[in-house]
Amino acid sequence: MPLRSARAREVPRDAVHHPLFARYYARFSVSAETRMGMARVRERLLAGLSGRVIEVGAGNGLNFSHYPGTVSEVVAIEPERVLRRLAVEAGQRARVPVDVAPGAAEALPVKSEAFDAAVLSLVLCSVRDVPRALAELRRVLRPGAQVRFFEHGRGGGRTMTFTQSALDRTLWPPLSGGCHLSREPVAALREAGFTLGPYRRVMMPENGPALPSSYCVLGTAWRPS
Repeated sequence: MPLRSARAREVPRDAVHHPLFARYYARFSVSAETRMGMARVRERLLAGLSGRVIEVGAGNGLNFSHYPGTVSEVVAIEPERVLRRLAVEAGQRARVPVDVAPGAAEALPVKSEAFDAAVLSLVLCSVRDVPRALAELRRVLRPGAQVRFFEHGRGGGRTMTFTQSALDRTLWPPLSGGCHLSREPVAALREAGFTLGPYRRVMMPENGPALPSSYCVLGTAWRPS
């Protein structure tokens, strides 16, 4: 079980290694906090959480400053070394205890039924095996625990969905750290056995233009009791 500290442990081999994309993402995501309204999305995503929380695919840790004081601990799993180092630094500045650990979504390095809530933030687009990753998420959550999710995926009309699928088959994943544009996160959560709560469609950026990566969904699900 990870220790309560903002500290990453070294592992023999990183589960994900995209150093060039990681550096680009780190710069872009910081500017998106204000330019694209991501800071407001993070506030809505995390509001009201409490207890022990696992965040899968924490990236460079931009969620950490938005966790409410009712959260007793965040265990943040990040497989990419460059982003994990930035997440450690962000965790040291957070107002709640944060432990940053290496690991893959498909094999979370934590005990079963150990968490009161989970956070998925722009991560299901890039995991290698979505059903396996969500099965792991169910394993580590206590019965009745909630999942907060903000993900992008398939959306728009016929032309846009065709474009998304075409990009997924060609350039987008290798250029974007394994990201896919045409996955359907709500359907994936439902198929994995989670109970869907309220969710809403969100465009990013909020005021356009509509890009293949703009079609997002923000919501809540639960692990059945």
